[in-house]
Amino acid sequence: MNINNLVLAALFITTTACTQNAKTTNVADSTATADSTKNEFAGAISQPLINSRYSADPSAHVFEGKIFVYPSHDYDAGMPENDNGDHFAMKDYYVYSMDSVGGKVTEYPMALTVEDVPWASKQMWAPDAAYKNGKYYFYFPARDKEGIFRIGAAVSDKPQGPFKAQPQPIKNSFSMDPAVFTDTDGQSYMYFGGIWGGQLQKWASGKFDPKGSATDLEQDDKPALLPKIAKMDGTMLEFAEEPKDVQILDEKGQLLKGGDHDRRFFEAAWLHKYNGKYYLSYSTGDTHLICYAIGDNPYGPFTYQGVILKPVIGWTSHHSIVEFKGKWYLFYHDTQVSGGKTHLRNVKVTELKYDADGKIITIDPYANKSK
Repeated sequence: MNINNLVLAALFITTTACTQNAKTTNVADSTATADSTKNEFAGAISQPLINSRYSADPSAHVFEGKIFVYPSHDYDAGMPENDNGDHFAMKDYYVYSMDSVGGKVTEYPMALTVEDVPWASKQMWAPDAAYKNGKYYFYFPARDKEGIFRIGAAVSDKPQGPFKAQPQPIKNSFSMDPAVFTDTDGQSYMYFGGIWGGQLQKWASGKFDPKGSATDLEQDDKPALLPKIAKMDGTMLEFAEEPKDVQILDEKGQLLKGGDHDRRFFEAAWLHKYNGKYYLSYSTGDTHLICYAIGDNPYGPFTYQGVILKPVIGWTSHHSIVEFKGKWYLFYHDTQVSGGKTHLRNVKVTELKYDADGKIITIDPYANKSK
């Protein structure tokens, strides 16, 4: 923990003790737990960016000459863990910024809460943000009043918010993990979807089936479920088209199979562009890898290339990739602050590098561990 984060944590605890006492106590308790299990994290290549509260699923963007990070906000809801993700009971969002990687992290007041979203009931999971025509747009998943995940949009004049949510979710949106990529021509696209708790498998027929598979298609020899893409309209608040599948192919040009758990899509799609190529990265979920595939346009198809990030300590893996001041960075999370509790995570960042052929060099999050 650097001195800036220590100061930030102390200020946060002092100024919000009346309303947030339970949360700050949890963070302090979990830090003590982390000390007792610090050997697990001794080889960590980076340290938590945020210690004042739990944070996960970081979406990083460069706005106004700074890196702004839009994570989800974990807290301990006292629920047992399950494959449906009920213990990930997040209910609000905070935004952070940095003038430089490794420098001071600025924390802003709450950007959005579930109470401010008319259609949402709970579970505000991994968000993203975008900018267009002087406005900042915030995208987030949440369960509606019927328990179905939808994706909402909110707007602000400032990158840190606060954001005002639209009264209804984006039409034809479903599942979770929205990520908006804006191409060099100014057109924006949303990528989204996640299986298991993210409900993507319940939309396999094109309509929501509440009795659908609890996890994925459960057919290892069939093509795996795929992330979705939809072009955004000029308002940045709705889709301009029906969502489409984003095809991920193997080296033979065939769709990855459901049983290929080391390569198939699970959740956390993200798109970035490097040297004219489009890089689709995503989490494999139950095998805990961040992988990537390369294509020639935003729609794909994308051909699998390899692993970006090896497993972190903690079940989930979720990331974003951004260029800043001539370098590329991978934002990700693990569970160092909580001492390994899978639903109480913390955001980290490390430099991402390419080889001469444009392949991403695999990152081991604990490469500094003693040999």
